Amino acid sequence: MRFRQAAVRMTRLPGGVARVGRSCRGDDGTATAEMAVVLPALAVVLVFALWSVAAVTAQLRCVDSALVAARALARGEDADVSVAAARASAPAGAHIVVSRSGDLVVVDVRAAVHLPGPWSGALPDVSLSGRAVALLEGAAPPDGPAP
Repeated sequence: MRFRQAAVRMTRLPGGVARVGRSCRGDDGTATAEMAVVLPALAVVLVFALWSVAAVTAQLRCVDSALVAARALARGEDADVSVAAARASAPAGAHIVVSRSGDLVVVDVRAAVHLPGPWSGALPDVSLSGRAVALLEGAAPPDGPAP
């Protein structure tokens, strides 16, 4: 049987006391192995964090584009002009629906966000929507208490 030699190390402690200890080399390479496990996990977390930021940004763009169209329609602008203004601020591929209910104009904007890069088909898209309601100018405010 052959035994592995351990390196002998001398350590100076406060007060001038010397201590002789052995250094075990049995854990060589553990930092490399741990790093090999941590880096892919960190990459996955980073991709999902960036995707979450993209999804939140798209959600805000849906709400903003619905507000733009609702304000334009409430001022009396043409429906095509207001929908074009909403498309300019909406996420790519957004679906815009304009409806009217009495003196109110309702604009719904829907979009789907998918994972970026090569993972785009790996998970289903997240459906986002924004809705804005505006009272037509010159119309009387609705009766009753505000919700």
